[in-house]
Formats: sequence, C-alpha cells, structure tokens
Amino acid sequence: MDILAKVIQVVVAAGIFNVWLLRFGQSSDWRGGSAQNMTEEFVVYGLPRWFMVVIGVLKVVFACLLIAGIWLPKLVPIAGGAIAVLMLGAVLMHVKVHDPVKKSAPAATMLALVLCAILLPGLQ
Repeated sequence: MDILAKVIQVVVAAGIFNVWLLRFGQSSDWRGGSAQNMTEEFVVYGLPRWFMVVIGVLKVVFACLLIAGIWLPKLVPIAGGAIAVLMLGAVLMHVKVHDPVKKSAPAATMLALVLCAILLPGLQ
C-alpha cells in the first residue's frame, strides 16, 4: 500500500504541475465554461486574478510538498489535505457554473486520488 500511495502522490503532483505550469495558457476540454486558458477560467468562475495567482502558488507548493512526502511522510497529510480542499473547491466551481460532469471529472479524480494517498498508508 505504501508504494501505491507514493505512486499516487507523484501522479497528483504531476497533474498539478501539468495544469498550472505546462498548460496554464492553453485550451483544454476541461476548462470551466467556455474558457480557453486558466485566466479566462477564473473569470468564468467570477473570481479575481489575484485569487488565481494564490490558488496556483498554493497548488504548486503543496504538489512539491507531496513529492517531498515520499521521503518525509509526515508532509503527506498536510500537503494532501490542502490539495484535497483545493480540488473540492475546483469541483464546486464547475458546479457553480453548471459545467457538464465531464469538465469536473479531472478535479474530482484528483480529489479522490489525493485522499487515497493520505489514507492508504494508514491501512497497513
């Protein structure tokens, strides 16, 4: 279970890095509303630009801590819990703008995965 949890930590972190660092300005089928990039997506949600910056920094920092949690397991509940809260917020934003389920599926999947990363080590 411990190895699976570590793999999940990497998958979640890689997903966050992909969205917030590599594909930030690119179009995606999963962007909220009709947004073509991250900035437009936050506009669709009715959120200010500064909030997008805060969320992005938090997600990247906690993703880094999730990776560090491979060697420092005590970081995983903290980083994973924070990412879970942020992913729940992402799902709720999709619900707020009445997106189809398909658009909130990646955030919901990341939420489920990060919860597994937190809970799996305790099942041993």
